[in-house]
Amino acid sequence: MPTDSWVNETLYAEWGQRFLVKRELARVKSDFQDIMLFESHTHGRVMLLDGVVQITEMDEFVYQEMIAHVPLLAHGDAKRVLIIGAGDGGVLKRVLQHRNVEKAVMVEIDGEVIRLAKEFMPGIAGDAWTDPRAEVIVGDGIDHVRQAPAGSYDAIIVDSTDPIGVGEVLFTDEFYANCARILTDRGLIVNQCGVPAMQAEELRDTSLRRAKSFPDVWAYVAAVPTYVGGYMTLGWAAKDAALRTVDAAEIRRRADVAGVLDTTGYWTPEIHVGAFNLPPYIARHLPRR
Repeated sequence: MPTDSWVNETLYAEWGQRFLVKRELARVKSDFQDIMLFESHTHGRVMLLDGVVQITEMDEFVYQEMIAHVPLLAHGDAKRVLIIGAGDGGVLKRVLQHRNVEKAVMVEIDGEVIRLAKEFMPGIAGDAWTDPRAEVIVGDGIDHVRQAPAGSYDAIIVDSTDPIGVGEVLFTDEFYANCARILTDRGLIVNQCGVPAMQAEELRDTSLRRAKSFPDVWAYVAAVPTYVGGYMTLGWAAKDAALRTVDAAEIRRRADVAGVLDTTGYWTPEIHVGAFNLPPYIARHLPRR
C-alpha cells in the first residue's frame, strides 16, 4: 500500500537510521521473527527482520560480494560450499558465479524469508534458485552442521542476523567446533560480526570462540552504507593461515578462472587483499597468538 510514513531501524536503542516508505510490500510474523518489506525512495526495496535492516536493493552487492568472493577466492579451489542463512538468495547467487563450485547447500531456518524474497526482491538471487548445483534447505543450520559428515565442505558462509533471537545459536562454541569438523583440511568459515564501532563485543566474543576450533582467526571489512556505523566486519576462521595472505595477482588469476573477474561492483583483487588490513580500533578486538 502507498504510504508516507517513516520506518525507524531498532538495532540500537539510542541511535539509528530511518527510511521514508514509498510503498509497503509485506509485513509478516513468521514462526521465528517479524519480517517487513517496503519500497523506499532512496534504497529500492528493503527487508527488515525484527526491525533491523537486512538488505536493500541499493547496496546489497557490497555485502554479498565480500562475504562470498573473499573466502572462495582465498581458498582457490572450493568445490562444496555451505551457506547458512542468507534467505534472500544473494549469497547463493554470488557463490554460484564461481565455475569451480560443484555444490552449494543453503540452509535457511525461516522459509518465509525465502518466499518473500522470491516474490518481492527477485533480482537479488536471479536464477540461483533454479541452478542445478544449488540445494536449498528450509531447516536449522545448527542441526545441519551437527549431522553433516566430516570433511563435507570446503567453505562455510554464515550470513545470519546478529547474535540475538534466531541468530544467537550460530555464535556458540559447539557450532564452530562442528564447522571445523565438517570442513576439509584447507577449509574456512566466514560470518558477519557486526559494525565494531557499535558492536565490538560481537567481534571480540565470536573471535574468541572461533579461535578454540581454528588456528587462524582474523576479520576483514566492507563498507556497506545501510549497516550504519562505519565498517562492517566479516569474521574469518581458517585451518590454513596461508589462505589469508594470497597476493592480489594470484587472487586476480583465480577470479578470472572462476569467472567472477570484472563482474563486481565493490570487490576487486586489491580490495580483497586490503580488507584484511584492519584499523587498530578493530584489530584490538581480535585474539592474539
